[in-house]
Amino acid sequence: MSLLLDNQFKELPPDKAIDTKLFLDAVSHIPSFFGTCVMKSFIFYCFALKCLLSLSDCLGSNVFSVIKSDINGNIMKIKGVYLKDPAKYVSLQDIVEAEREAHAAEWPKVGATLALMWLKRGLRFIQILLQSLADGERDENNPNLIRVNVTKAYEQALKKYHGWIVQKIFNVALHAAPYKSNFLKALSKGEEVKEEDCLINVRQFLVNYTATVDAIYEMYTNLNAELDYTV
Repeated sequence: MSLLLDNQFKELPPDKAIDTKLFLDAVSHIPSFFGTCVMKSFIFYCFALKCLLSLSDCLGSNVFSVIKSDINGNIMKIKGVYLKDPAKYVSLQDIVEAEREAHAAEWPKVGATLALMWLKRGLRFIQILLQSLADGERDENNPNLIRVNVTKAYEQALKKYHGWIVQKIFNVALHAAPYKSNFLKALSKGEEVKEEDCLINVRQFLVNYTATVDAIYEMYTNLNAELDYTV
């Protein structure tokens, strides 16, 4: 059984409104998707990358407890707002729009809006990484490494938000990337499964997951809520 399929994201309605409760339920399992020590040696930009929080358990090691705390913190910020008035904040857009009205000049660098902004970047990183694996992209000289996949995910989802120092840390730490076979085994709950069987599960998971991440990005664009500052 696949860890990913145990906690799939729900299909979005035609209007692409993201149900807050369903989203929080699904995203709360993201850290446990990667809850093994598969990537315990992959110690890169652990204190700088808020956007990699959703991979924290997979990256493992006590140093990543900082990252895990951050993703949980972002989730809790969104959840905290939602629980104040579940009937008012049915969708994520309800929360973002309410904060825009309440915080005026400070928005969008405030509250759940900011937390969701960083969280969506981490979710995008995971999406690109998994999609790259599912598409069979690899280094032909080192087919059992996922450096190509991780690099693609980083460059497309996170790099633009990082300064020179953080980018250099990533480049150095990339050499500690795990074996693909170990990564996929972890996603299969430690079971020995054929690579293609595992990737079938990954592709199935990505359907609703990708649609949700895309919808959040689209919402931020439409509401002019995106910020491009670097860390």
